[in-house]
Amino acid sequence: MGLGVLEDHKLEHVPGTSFVGDDEGRRTEEHAPLDPNLKYDTSGPTPIILVPQPSDDPSDPLNWSLLRRDFILAILSFLAVIASTLSPLLAADSVTLALHYRCTFDQVALLTGYHLLGVGVGGFLFVPSSRVWGKRHTFLIGTIVIIFSSVWGGFAGGSYTSMLWARLFQGIGLAPFEALVNATVGDLYFVHERGKRMALTNFAVYGGAFMTPVIVGKMAATIGWEWSFWLIAIFQGAGLPLLVLFVPETAFRRDDKLNTDILVMEGTGPGTSTVVQRQTTSSHRKSSSTGIVQDGEFEKAEHSSDMPTAATATTTPNGVRHQTPSFKSTLAPFNGRKTDESYWKLLLRPLPLFAHPSIFWACLIQGTLIGWTVFLGIILAAIVLGPPLSFNEVQTGYMYTGAFVGAIVGFALSGLLSDTSAKWMTRRNRGVWEPEFRLVLVIPQLILGCAGLYGFGITANNTVKYGWFWPDFFFALEVAGMVVGAVASALYIVDAHRNISIEAFTCMMVFKNIFSFGLTWSGYHWLIIGGIKKVFIACASVQLGVCLLTVPLYIFGKRNRSFFARNDILKMLGLW
Repeated sequence: MGLGVLEDHKLEHVPGTSFVGDDEGRRTEEHAPLDPNLKYDTSGPTPIILVPQPSDDPSDPLNWSLLRRDFILAILSFLAVIASTLSPLLAADSVTLALHYRCTFDQVALLTGYHLLGVGVGGFLFVPSSRVWGKRHTFLIGTIVIIFSSVWGGFAGGSYTSMLWARLFQGIGLAPFEALVNATVGDLYFVHERGKRMALTNFAVYGGAFMTPVIVGKMAATIGWEWSFWLIAIFQGAGLPLLVLFVPETAFRRDDKLNTDILVMEGTGPGTSTVVQRQTTSSHRKSSSTGIVQDGEFEKAEHSSDMPTAATATTTPNGVRHQTPSFKSTLAPFNGRKTDESYWKLLLRPLPLFAHPSIFWACLIQGTLIGWTVFLGIILAAIVLGPPLSFNEVQTGYMYTGAFVGAIVGFALSGLLSDTSAKWMTRRNRGVWEPEFRLVLVIPQLILGCAGLYGFGITANNTVKYGWFWPDFFFALEVAGMVVGAVASALYIVDAHRNISIEAFTCMMVFKNIFSFGLTWSGYHWLIIGGIKKVFIACASVQLGVCLLTVPLYIFGKRNRSFFARNDILKMLGLW
Protein backbone atom coordinates (compact mmCIF):
# COMPACT_ATOMS: atom_id res chain seq x y z
CA MET A 1 0.00 0.00 0.00
CA GLY A 2 1.49 3.34 -1.08
CA LEU A 3 0.36 5.99 1.46
CA GLY A 4 -3.15 4.58 1.64
CA VAL A 5 -3.49 3.74 -2.07
CA LEU A 6 -4.29 0.02 -2.27
CA GLU A 7 -1.91 -1.96 -4.46
CA ASP A 8 -3.11 -3.90 -7.48
CA HIS A 9 -2.11 -7.54 -7.97
CA LYS A 10 -3.42 -8.06 -11.48
CA LEU A 11 -0.97 -6.00 -13.55
CA GLU A 12 2.77 -5.60 -13.26
CA HIS A 13 2.35 -1.94 -14.22
CA VAL A 14 -0.93 -0.08 -13.79
CA PRO A 15 -1.40 2.82 -16.26
CA GLY A 16 -0.83 6.12 -14.49
CA THR A 17 1.65 4.78 -11.94
CA SER A 18 5.12 6.07 -12.77
CA PHE A 19 8.57 5.77 -11.29
CA VAL A 20 9.84 9.35 -11.50
CA GLY A 21 12.41 9.58 -8.71
CA ASP A 22 15.64 7.80 -7.94
CA ASP A 23 15.29 7.06 -4.27
CA GLU A 24 18.70 6.78 -2.60
CA GLY A 25 17.53 4.04 -0.28
CA ARG A 26 16.14 2.00 -3.17
CA ARG A 27 19.38 2.38 -5.17
CA THR A 28 21.48 1.39 -2.17
CA GLU A 29 19.35 -1.68 -1.49
CA GLU A 30 19.30 -2.81 -5.10
CA HIS A 31 22.78 -1.57 -6.14
CA ALA A 32 21.07 0.15 -9.05
CA PRO A 33 22.72 3.18 -10.71
CA LEU A 34 20.88 5.64 -12.88
CA ASP A 35 19.60 3.76 -15.92
CA PRO A 36 21.62 4.88 -18.97
CA ASN A 37 18.77 3.79 -21.23
CA LEU A 38 16.38 6.42 -19.94
CA LYS A 39 16.16 10.18 -20.31
CA TYR A 40 16.18 12.29 -17.16
CA ASP A 41 15.54 15.87 -16.15
CA THR A 42 18.85 16.75 -14.52
CA SER A 43 18.13 20.43 -13.95
CA GLY A 44 17.50 19.86 -10.22
CA PRO A 45 19.54 18.26 -7.41
CA THR A 46 17.78 14.91 -7.91
CA PRO A 47 17.47 13.35 -11.39
CA ILE A 48 13.85 12.83 -12.43
CA ILE A 49 12.91 10.20 -14.99
CA LEU A 50 10.99 11.89 -17.80
CA VAL A 51 7.44 10.59 -18.01
CA PRO A 52 6.46 10.12 -20.77
CA GLN A 53 9.82 9.51 -22.41
CA PRO A 54 10.44 11.96 -25.29
CA SER A 55 11.13 10.60 -28.76
CA ASP A 56 14.15 11.56 -30.88
CA ASP A 57 11.97 13.56 -33.29
CA PRO A 58 12.40 17.37 -33.04
CA SER A 59 8.69 17.65 -33.91
CA ASP A 60 7.89 16.05 -30.56
CA PRO A 61 6.70 18.91 -28.28
CA LEU A 62 8.49 17.28 -25.35
CA ASN A 63 11.78 18.06 -27.12
CA TRP A 64 11.03 21.77 -27.41
CA SER A 65 12.65 24.12 -24.93
CA LEU A 66 10.71 24.83 -21.77
CA LEU A 67 10.64 28.52 -22.71
CA ARG A 68 8.95 27.75 -26.03
CA ARG A 69 6.42 25.43 -24.43
CA ASP A 70 5.58 28.00 -21.76
CA PHE A 71 5.19 30.71 -24.43
CA ILE A 72 2.72 28.51 -26.32
CA LEU A 73 0.75 27.87 -23.13
CA ALA A 74 0.78 31.58 -22.28
CA ILE A 75 -0.78 32.46 -25.66
CA LEU A 76 -3.46 29.80 -25.27
CA SER A 77 -4.13 30.94 -21.71
CA PHE A 78 -4.49 34.57 -22.86
CA LEU A 79 -7.00 33.56 -25.55
CA ALA A 80 -8.78 31.32 -23.03
CA VAL A 81 -9.14 34.23 -20.57
CA ILE A 82 -10.74 36.40 -23.26
CA ALA A 83 -12.94 33.52 -24.45
CA SER A 84 -14.02 32.59 -20.93
CA THR A 85 -15.27 36.12 -20.27
CA LEU A 86 -18.16 35.26 -22.60
CA SER A 87 -19.94 33.10 -20.02
CA PRO A 88 -20.44 35.82 -17.32
CA LEU A 89 -20.58 38.63 -19.89
CA LEU A 90 -24.21 39.54 -19.11
CA ALA A 91 -24.14 38.95 -15.34
CA ALA A 92 -24.05 42.63 -14.38
CA ASP A 93 -26.44 43.76 -17.14
CA SER A 94 -29.53 41.76 -16.20
CA VAL A 95 -31.77 44.76 -15.53
CA THR A 96 -30.52 46.73 -18.54
CA LEU A 97 -31.15 43.81 -20.90
CA ALA A 98 -34.50 42.94 -19.32
CA LEU A 99 -35.66 46.54 -19.91
CA HIS A 100 -34.07 46.73 -23.35
CA TYR A 101 -35.68 43.54 -24.66
CA ARG A 102 -38.80 43.89 -22.46
CA CYS A 103 -38.34 40.38 -21.16
CA THR A 104 -38.17 38.61 -17.79
CA PHE A 105 -35.10 37.83 -15.67
CA ASP A 106 -35.59 34.17 -16.62
CA GLN A 107 -35.24 35.07 -20.29
CA VAL A 108 -32.11 37.12 -19.59
CA ALA A 109 -30.69 34.12 -17.70
CA LEU A 110 -31.35 31.95 -20.74
CA LEU A 111 -28.99 34.14 -22.77
CA THR A 112 -26.31 32.63 -20.55
CA GLY A 113 -27.98 29.22 -20.52
CA TYR A 114 -28.03 28.81 -24.30
CA HIS A 115 -24.46 30.08 -24.46
CA LEU A 116 -23.46 27.23 -22.12
CA LEU A 117 -25.46 24.82 -24.26
CA GLY A 118 -23.41 26.02 -27.25
CA VAL A 119 -20.22 25.24 -25.34
CA GLY A 120 -21.42 21.69 -24.73
CA VAL A 121 -22.46 21.11 -28.35
CA GLY A 122 -19.31 22.72 -29.74
CA GLY A 123 -17.03 20.72 -27.49
CA PHE A 124 -18.77 17.48 -28.41
CA LEU A 125 -17.97 18.21 -32.09
CA PHE A 126 -14.50 19.72 -31.70
CA VAL A 127 -13.00 17.10 -29.41
CA PRO A 128 -13.10 14.15 -31.84
CA SER A 129 -11.83 16.51 -34.53
CA SER A 130 -8.84 17.32 -32.30
CA ARG A 131 -8.13 13.61 -31.89
CA VAL A 132 -8.09 13.04 -35.65
CA TRP A 133 -6.37 16.20 -36.95
CA GLY A 134 -4.86 17.79 -33.84
CA LYS A 135 -5.79 20.79 -31.71
CA ARG A 136 -4.42 23.70 -33.74
CA HIS A 137 -7.31 23.94 -36.19
CA THR A 138 -9.87 23.86 -33.37
CA PHE A 139 -8.23 26.83 -31.63
CA LEU A 140 -8.13 28.73 -34.94
CA ILE A 141 -11.80 28.00 -35.69
CA GLY A 142 -12.85 28.83 -32.12
CA THR A 143 -11.04 32.18 -32.20
CA ILE A 144 -12.60 33.16 -35.54
CA VAL A 145 -16.10 32.13 -34.37
CA ILE A 146 -15.70 34.21 -31.20
CA ILE A 147 -14.68 37.27 -33.22
CA PHE A 148 -17.62 37.18 -35.65
CA SER A 149 -20.23 36.15 -33.04
CA SER A 150 -19.08 38.93 -30.69
CA VAL A 151 -19.43 41.51 -33.46
CA TRP A 152 -22.87 40.00 -34.15
CA GLY A 153 -23.87 40.24 -30.46
CA GLY A 154 -22.96 43.91 -30.34
CA PHE A 155 -25.33 44.61 -33.25
CA ALA A 156 -28.13 42.34 -31.95
CA GLY A 157 -29.79 45.03 -29.84
CA GLY A 158 -32.91 45.04 -31.97
CA SER A 159 -33.82 41.37 -31.54
CA TYR A 160 -33.77 39.07 -28.53
CA THR A 161 -33.74 36.05 -30.87
CA SER A 162 -30.72 37.38 -32.72
CA MET A 163 -28.92 37.89 -29.41
CA LEU A 164 -29.82 34.34 -28.39
CA TRP A 165 -28.21 32.94 -31.55
CA ALA A 166 -25.14 35.16 -31.14
CA ARG A 167 -24.72 33.84 -27.60
CA LEU A 168 -25.09 30.26 -28.84
CA PHE A 169 -22.30 30.78 -31.39
CA GLN A 170 -20.15 32.47 -28.76
CA GLY A 171 -20.47 29.24 -26.78
CA ILE A 172 -19.39 27.19 -29.79
CA GLY A 173 -16.33 29.43 -30.17
CA LEU A 174 -15.46 29.06 -26.49
CA ALA A 175 -15.71 25.25 -26.63
CA PRO A 176 -12.18 24.43 -27.93
CA PHE A 177 -10.57 26.55 -25.22
CA GLU A 178 -12.68 25.09 -22.45
CA ALA A 179 -12.25 21.51 -23.66
CA LEU A 180 -8.69 21.39 -24.97
CA VAL A 181 -6.42 23.92 -23.25
CA ASN A 182 -6.09 21.67 -20.19
CA ALA A 183 -5.46 18.66 -22.43
CA THR A 184 -2.68 20.61 -24.16
CA VAL A 185 -0.78 20.58 -20.85
CA GLY A 186 -0.55 16.80 -21.29
CA ASP A 187 0.88 17.31 -24.80
CA LEU A 188 3.53 19.82 -23.78
CA TYR A 189 4.80 18.74 -20.37
CA PHE A 190 6.19 15.81 -18.45
CA VAL A 191 4.31 14.56 -15.39
CA HIS A 192 6.48 16.45 -12.91
CA GLU A 193 6.01 19.75 -14.81
CA ARG A 194 2.22 19.77 -15.11
CA GLY A 195 0.94 20.96 -11.73
CA LYS A 196 1.63 24.71 -11.92
CA ARG A 197 0.77 24.82 -15.63
CA MET A 198 -2.55 23.09 -15.03
CA ALA A 199 -3.29 25.62 -12.31
CA LEU A 200 -2.57 28.41 -14.81
CA THR A 201 -4.82 26.99 -17.51
CA ASN A 202 -7.67 26.37 -15.08
CA PHE A 203 -7.36 29.92 -13.80
CA ALA A 204 -7.46 31.11 -17.42
CA VAL A 205 -10.48 29.00 -18.34
CA TYR A 206 -12.48 29.32 -15.11
CA GLY A 207 -11.00 31.99 -12.89
CA GLY A 208 -10.03 34.94 -15.03
CA ALA A 209 -13.59 35.51 -16.23
CA PHE A 210 -14.73 36.74 -12.81
CA MET A 211 -13.25 40.17 -13.45
CA THR A 212 -15.60 40.53 -16.44
CA PRO A 213 -18.76 41.66 -14.60
CA VAL A 214 -16.73 44.26 -12.67
CA ILE A 215 -15.67 45.86 -15.95
CA VAL A 216 -18.91 45.26 -17.84
CA GLY A 217 -21.08 46.87 -15.17
CA LYS A 218 -19.09 50.10 -15.40
CA MET A 219 -18.84 49.84 -19.19
CA ALA A 220 -22.60 49.47 -19.63
CA ALA A 221 -23.19 52.59 -17.57
CA THR A 222 -20.69 54.70 -19.52
CA ILE A 223 -20.37 53.57 -23.15
CA GLY A 224 -23.15 50.98 -23.47
CA TRP A 225 -23.44 47.22 -23.06
CA GLU A 226 -22.78 46.66 -26.78
CA TRP A 227 -19.10 47.50 -26.26
CA SER A 228 -18.68 44.50 -23.97
CA PHE A 229 -19.20 42.38 -27.10
CA TRP A 230 -17.10 44.50 -29.43
CA LEU A 231 -14.13 44.64 -27.06
CA ILE A 232 -14.15 40.83 -26.90
CA ALA A 233 -13.88 40.79 -30.69
CA ILE A 234 -11.04 43.33 -30.59
CA PHE A 235 -8.95 41.50 -27.97
CA GLN A 236 -9.55 38.08 -29.50
CA GLY A 237 -8.65 39.55 -32.89
CA ALA A 238 -5.38 40.84 -31.42
CA GLY A 239 -4.59 37.35 -30.16
CA LEU A 240 -5.31 35.65 -33.50
CA PRO A 241 -1.91 36.54 -35.10
CA LEU A 242 -0.11 35.18 -32.02
CA LEU A 243 -2.06 31.95 -32.36
CA VAL A 244 -1.34 31.67 -36.08
CA LEU A 245 2.39 32.42 -35.81
CA PHE A 246 3.52 30.93 -32.50
CA VAL A 247 1.19 28.06 -31.55
CA PRO A 248 2.04 25.03 -33.70
CA GLU A 249 0.33 21.69 -33.46
CA THR A 250 0.97 20.13 -30.03
CA ALA A 251 -0.58 16.72 -30.69
CA PHE A 252 2.11 14.17 -31.58
CA ARG A 253 1.99 10.52 -32.56
CA ARG A 254 4.54 9.12 -30.14
CA ASP A 255 5.58 5.48 -30.16
CA ASP A 256 3.51 3.59 -27.59
CA LYS A 257 6.62 2.29 -25.85
CA LEU A 258 7.54 5.87 -24.87
CA ASN A 259 4.19 6.57 -23.19
CA THR A 260 5.42 5.01 -19.98
CA ASP A 261 2.68 6.58 -17.88
CA ILE A 262 -0.11 4.79 -19.78
CA LEU A 263 1.74 1.52 -20.36
CA VAL A 264 -0.17 -1.67 -19.55
CA MET A 265 1.82 -4.73 -18.48
CA GLU A 266 0.15 -8.06 -17.98
CA GLY A 267 1.36 -10.45 -15.34
CA THR A 268 3.01 -10.02 -11.99
CA GLY A 269 6.29 -11.85 -12.47
CA PRO A 270 9.30 -10.31 -10.77
CA GLY A 271 11.51 -10.61 -13.85
CA THR A 272 9.54 -8.21 -15.99
CA SER A 273 11.47 -5.09 -16.95
CA THR A 274 9.73 -1.74 -17.15
CA VAL A 275 10.90 1.83 -17.15
CA VAL A 276 8.47 2.86 -14.46
CA GLN A 277 9.47 0.23 -11.96
CA ARG A 278 12.87 -1.40 -11.35
CA GLN A 279 15.10 -0.73 -14.33
CA THR A 280 17.61 -3.04 -15.92
CA THR A 281 21.12 -1.56 -16.02
CA SER A 282 22.25 -3.49 -19.05
CA SER A 283 21.89 -1.66 -22.35
CA HIS A 284 22.02 -4.96 -24.25
CA ARG A 285 19.24 -6.74 -22.41
CA LYS A 286 16.09 -6.98 -24.47
CA SER A 287 12.72 -6.38 -22.80
CA SER A 288 10.00 -8.38 -24.50
CA SER A 289 7.35 -6.81 -22.27
CA THR A 290 7.65 -3.16 -23.17
CA GLY A 291 10.22 -2.76 -25.91
CA ILE A 292 11.78 0.15 -24.02
CA VAL A 293 15.28 -1.32 -24.05
CA GLN A 294 16.04 -2.90 -27.39
CA ASP A 295 19.73 -3.86 -27.73
CA GLY A 296 20.93 -0.43 -26.74
CA GLU A 297 18.77 1.40 -29.26
CA PHE A 298 17.38 3.83 -26.72
CA GLU A 299 19.30 7.10 -26.40
CA LYS A 300 21.78 6.96 -23.51
CA ALA A 301 22.03 10.72 -22.95
CA GLU A 302 20.65 12.59 -20.01
CA HIS A 303 17.92 14.98 -21.04
CA SER A 304 17.00 18.32 -19.53
CA SER A 305 13.52 19.72 -19.91
CA ASP A 306 15.21 22.85 -21.28
CA MET A 307 17.02 21.02 -24.10
CA PRO A 308 16.58 23.00 -27.33
CA THR A 309 15.36 21.53 -30.58
CA ALA A 310 17.97 20.64 -33.17
CA ALA A 311 18.51 23.23 -35.87
CA THR A 312 18.02 21.04 -38.93
CA ALA A 313 17.83 17.33 -38.39
CA THR A 314 18.61 14.61 -35.88
CA THR A 315 19.64 11.00 -36.32
CA THR A 316 18.60 8.39 -33.79
CA PRO A 317 20.99 5.69 -32.57
CA ASN A 318 19.26 3.18 -34.84
CA GLY A 319 19.83 5.38 -37.90
CA VAL A 320 16.38 6.97 -38.27
CA ARG A 321 16.69 10.56 -39.48
CA HIS A 322 14.20 13.21 -38.36
CA GLN A 323 13.94 16.52 -40.18
CA THR A 324 13.16 19.61 -38.12
CA PRO A 325 9.96 21.17 -39.51
CA SER A 326 10.30 24.58 -41.13
CA PHE A 327 8.55 27.61 -39.64
CA LYS A 328 6.30 27.79 -42.72
CA SER A 329 5.11 24.22 -42.21
CA THR A 330 4.09 25.00 -38.62
CA LEU A 331 1.63 27.64 -39.89
CA ALA A 332 -0.63 25.08 -41.55
CA PRO A 333 -3.87 24.40 -39.64
CA PHE A 334 -3.39 20.67 -40.28
CA ASN A 335 -0.21 18.58 -40.39
CA GLY A 336 -1.56 15.08 -40.84
CA ARG A 337 -3.81 12.71 -38.98
CA LYS A 338 -3.03 11.96 -35.35
CA THR A 339 -4.98 8.71 -35.39
CA ASP A 340 -6.35 6.35 -38.02
CA GLU A 341 -9.65 6.02 -36.21
CA SER A 342 -12.98 7.22 -37.55
CA TYR A 343 -14.22 10.69 -36.59
CA TRP A 344 -17.71 9.28 -35.95
CA LYS A 345 -16.39 6.55 -33.69
CA LEU A 346 -14.45 9.18 -31.74
CA LEU A 347 -17.57 11.34 -31.58
CA LEU A 348 -19.40 8.58 -29.70
CA ARG A 349 -16.46 7.61 -27.52
CA PRO A 350 -17.11 9.97 -24.55
CA LEU A 351 -20.67 8.70 -23.97
CA PRO A 352 -19.86 5.34 -22.31
CA LEU A 353 -17.11 6.96 -20.24
CA PHE A 354 -19.73 8.47 -17.96
CA ALA A 355 -19.85 4.94 -16.50
CA HIS A 356 -16.13 5.10 -15.68
CA PRO A 357 -15.89 5.83 -11.91
CA SER A 358 -12.85 8.15 -12.19
CA ILE A 359 -14.38 10.20 -14.98
CA PHE A 360 -17.80 10.37 -13.36
CA TRP A 361 -16.09 11.54 -10.16
CA ALA A 362 -14.25 14.24 -12.14
CA CYS A 363 -17.55 15.37 -13.72
CA LEU A 364 -19.09 15.73 -10.27
CA ILE A 365 -16.12 17.28 -8.46
CA GLN A 366 -15.67 19.94 -11.12
CA GLY A 367 -19.12 20.28 -12.69
CA THR A 368 -21.25 20.73 -9.58
CA LEU A 369 -19.16 23.51 -8.05
CA ILE A 370 -18.90 25.30 -11.40
CA GLY A 371 -22.67 24.94 -11.72
CA TRP A 372 -23.24 26.49 -8.29
CA THR A 373 -20.91 29.33 -9.33
CA VAL A 374 -22.94 29.99 -12.49
CA PHE A 375 -26.14 29.82 -10.46
CA LEU A 376 -24.79 32.22 -7.86
CA GLY A 377 -23.66 34.59 -10.61
CA ILE A 378 -27.03 34.81 -12.34
CA ILE A 379 -29.02 35.40 -9.13
CA LEU A 380 -26.56 37.80 -7.47
CA ALA A 381 -28.06 40.79 -9.30
CA ALA A 382 -31.55 39.89 -8.06
CA ILE A 383 -30.27 39.80 -4.48
CA VAL A 384 -28.38 43.11 -4.44
CA LEU A 385 -30.42 45.21 -6.87
CA GLY A 386 -33.48 45.15 -4.66
CA PRO A 387 -33.91 46.44 -1.11
CA PRO A 388 -32.33 46.69 1.39
CA LEU A 389 -29.05 47.11 -0.58
CA SER A 390 -30.66 48.65 -3.71
CA PHE A 391 -27.41 48.54 -5.71
CA ASN A 392 -27.19 49.93 -9.22
CA GLU A 393 -25.59 47.87 -11.98
CA VAL A 394 -22.14 49.40 -11.51
CA GLN A 395 -22.19 48.43 -7.83
CA THR A 396 -23.53 44.99 -8.77
CA GLY A 397 -20.57 44.55 -11.10
CA TYR A 398 -18.19 45.50 -8.30
CA MET A 399 -19.59 42.61 -6.25
CA TYR A 400 -17.72 40.26 -8.58
CA THR A 401 -14.42 41.64 -7.30
CA GLY A 402 -14.68 39.13 -4.47
CA ALA A 403 -15.08 36.29 -6.98
CA PHE A 404 -12.02 37.47 -8.90
CA VAL A 405 -9.96 37.64 -5.71
CA GLY A 406 -11.21 34.15 -4.86
CA ALA A 407 -10.09 32.90 -8.27
CA ILE A 408 -6.60 34.31 -7.66
CA VAL A 409 -6.49 32.67 -4.22
CA GLY A 410 -7.58 29.35 -5.75
CA PHE A 411 -4.97 29.67 -8.47
CA ALA A 412 -2.23 30.45 -5.94
CA LEU A 413 -3.22 27.59 -3.66
CA SER A 414 -3.46 25.02 -6.42
CA GLY A 415 -0.21 26.22 -7.99
CA LEU A 416 1.55 26.01 -4.63
CA LEU A 417 0.11 22.67 -3.55
CA SER A 418 -0.43 20.68 -6.74
CA ASP A 419 3.19 19.77 -7.48
CA THR A 420 4.74 20.16 -4.03
CA SER A 421 2.22 17.88 -2.31
CA ALA A 422 2.42 15.21 -5.01
CA LYS A 423 6.22 15.32 -5.12
CA TRP A 424 6.44 15.11 -1.31
CA MET A 425 4.13 12.09 -1.31
CA THR A 426 6.14 10.53 -4.15
CA ARG A 427 9.35 10.84 -2.13
CA ARG A 428 7.58 9.24 0.85
CA ASN A 429 6.46 6.49 -1.56
CA ARG A 430 10.08 5.75 -2.56
CA GLY A 431 9.95 7.50 -5.92
CA VAL A 432 6.70 5.92 -7.18
CA TRP A 433 4.22 8.50 -8.47
CA GLU A 434 0.55 7.60 -8.03
CA PRO A 435 -2.07 9.85 -9.70
CA GLU A 436 -4.14 9.55 -6.51
CA PHE A 437 -1.63 11.86 -4.82
CA ARG A 438 -3.31 14.67 -6.79
CA LEU A 439 -6.55 14.08 -4.89
CA VAL A 440 -5.31 15.78 -1.72
CA LEU A 441 -6.24 19.05 -3.49
CA VAL A 442 -9.88 18.17 -2.86
CA ILE A 443 -9.32 18.96 0.84
CA PRO A 444 -8.97 22.74 0.28
CA GLN A 445 -11.76 22.51 -2.29
CA LEU A 446 -14.08 21.00 0.31
CA ILE A 447 -13.15 23.57 2.97
CA LEU A 448 -13.34 26.63 0.73
CA GLY A 449 -16.16 25.60 -1.59
CA CYS A 450 -18.55 24.26 1.03
CA ALA A 451 -17.81 27.09 3.49
CA GLY A 452 -18.47 29.56 0.67
CA LEU A 453 -21.83 28.04 -0.22
CA TYR A 454 -23.02 27.67 3.37
CA GLY A 455 -21.81 31.16 4.25
CA PHE A 456 -23.33 32.80 1.18
CA GLY A 457 -26.71 31.23 1.84
CA ILE A 458 -26.77 32.45 5.45
CA THR A 459 -25.46 35.98 4.86
CA ALA A 460 -27.21 36.74 1.55
CA ASN A 461 -30.49 35.72 3.15
CA ASN A 462 -30.16 38.59 5.64
CA THR A 463 -28.35 41.53 4.03
CA VAL A 464 -29.92 43.86 6.60
CA LYS A 465 -27.75 42.21 9.25
CA TYR A 466 -24.68 41.22 7.21
CA GLY A 467 -24.58 43.92 4.51
CA TRP A 468 -22.83 43.35 1.19
CA PHE A 469 -19.35 42.41 2.41
CA TRP A 470 -20.00 38.96 3.90
CA PRO A 471 -21.95 37.56 0.92
CA ASP A 472 -19.13 38.82 -1.30
CA PHE A 473 -16.53 37.26 1.00
CA PHE A 474 -18.21 33.86 0.88
CA PHE A 475 -18.62 34.20 -2.89
CA ALA A 476 -14.83 34.56 -3.00
CA LEU A 477 -14.35 31.40 -0.93
CA GLU A 478 -16.71 29.45 -3.18
CA VAL A 479 -14.86 30.52 -6.33
CA ALA A 480 -11.47 29.69 -4.74
CA GLY A 481 -12.77 26.20 -4.02
CA MET A 482 -14.06 25.93 -7.59
CA VAL A 483 -10.64 26.74 -9.09
CA VAL A 484 -8.85 24.27 -6.79
CA GLY A 485 -11.41 21.56 -7.61
CA ALA A 486 -11.05 22.18 -11.34
CA VAL A 487 -7.26 21.80 -11.05
CA ALA A 488 -7.56 18.64 -8.92
CA SER A 489 -9.93 16.88 -11.32
CA ALA A 490 -8.00 17.94 -14.45
CA LEU A 491 -4.63 16.85 -13.03
CA TYR A 492 -5.99 13.51 -11.87
CA ILE A 493 -7.53 12.74 -15.26
CA VAL A 494 -4.37 13.71 -17.17
CA ASP A 495 -2.12 11.70 -14.84
CA ALA A 496 -4.36 8.66 -14.39
CA HIS A 497 -5.98 8.37 -17.83
CA ARG A 498 -3.90 10.42 -20.26
CA ASN A 499 -4.79 8.14 -23.19
CA ILE A 500 -8.48 9.08 -22.82
CA SER A 501 -7.99 12.49 -21.22
CA ILE A 502 -9.56 14.38 -24.14
CA GLU A 503 -12.67 12.21 -24.02
CA ALA A 504 -12.74 12.63 -20.25
CA PHE A 505 -12.56 16.42 -20.57
CA THR A 506 -15.42 16.20 -23.04
CA CYS A 507 -17.50 14.33 -20.47
CA MET A 508 -16.64 16.94 -17.85
CA MET A 509 -17.51 19.79 -20.18
CA VAL A 510 -20.82 18.27 -21.30
CA PHE A 511 -21.84 17.51 -17.71
CA LYS A 512 -20.85 20.96 -16.46
CA ASN A 513 -22.67 22.83 -19.18
CA ILE A 514 -25.86 20.76 -19.10
CA PHE A 515 -25.94 21.04 -15.31
CA SER A 516 -25.35 24.80 -15.50
CA PHE A 517 -27.97 25.15 -18.25
CA GLY A 518 -30.50 23.43 -16.00
CA LEU A 519 -29.74 25.86 -13.20
CA THR A 520 -30.16 28.89 -15.49
CA TRP A 521 -33.43 27.43 -16.79
CA SER A 522 -35.08 27.24 -13.37
CA GLY A 523 -32.71 29.07 -11.00
CA TYR A 524 -34.87 32.11 -10.27
CA HIS A 525 -37.96 29.95 -9.81
CA TRP A 526 -36.13 27.63 -7.43
CA LEU A 527 -34.89 30.61 -5.43
CA ILE A 528 -38.36 32.16 -5.12
CA ILE A 529 -39.89 28.90 -3.92
CA GLY A 530 -37.14 27.75 -1.55
CA GLY A 531 -35.54 30.98 -0.38
CA ILE A 532 -31.87 31.89 -0.49
CA LYS A 533 -30.76 30.22 2.73
CA LYS A 534 -32.52 26.91 2.17
CA VAL A 535 -31.40 26.63 -1.46
CA PHE A 536 -27.73 27.31 -0.79
CA ILE A 537 -27.57 25.03 2.24
CA ALA A 538 -28.91 22.30 -0.04
CA CYS A 539 -26.27 23.14 -2.65
CA ALA A 540 -23.50 23.10 -0.04
CA SER A 541 -24.66 19.75 1.37
CA VAL A 542 -24.66 18.19 -2.09
CA GLN A 543 -21.16 19.54 -2.68
CA LEU A 544 -19.98 18.12 0.65
CA GLY A 545 -21.22 14.67 -0.40
CA VAL A 546 -19.52 15.00 -3.80
CA CYS A 547 -16.17 15.90 -2.19
CA LEU A 548 -16.38 12.92 0.18
CA LEU A 549 -16.54 10.58 -2.84
CA THR A 550 -12.82 11.35 -3.20
CA VAL A 551 -11.98 9.15 -0.19
CA PRO A 552 -12.91 5.81 -1.82
CA LEU A 553 -11.37 6.97 -5.12
CA TYR A 554 -8.07 7.66 -3.35
CA ILE A 555 -8.07 4.25 -1.66
CA PHE A 556 -9.28 2.15 -4.60
CA GLY A 557 -8.11 4.37 -7.46
CA LYS A 558 -5.17 2.18 -8.50
CA ARG A 559 -7.32 -0.94 -8.56
CA ASN A 560 -9.92 0.98 -10.53
CA ARG A 561 -7.26 1.97 -13.09
CA SER A 562 -6.13 -1.63 -13.31
CA PHE A 563 -9.68 -2.95 -13.75
CA PHE A 564 -10.49 -0.60 -16.61
CA ALA A 565 -7.10 -1.23 -18.24
CA ARG A 566 -8.02 -4.93 -18.30
CA ASN A 567 -11.71 -4.36 -19.07
CA ASP A 568 -11.72 -1.44 -21.47
CA ILE A 569 -15.27 -0.12 -21.99
CA LEU A 570 -14.35 1.48 -25.30
CA LYS A 571 -12.79 -1.71 -26.71
CA MET A 572 -15.79 -3.76 -25.59
CA LEU A 573 -18.08 -1.42 -27.51
CA GLY A 574 -15.83 -1.30 -30.56
CA LEU A 575 -15.02 2.39 -30.05
CA TRP A 576 -11.25 1.98 -29.68
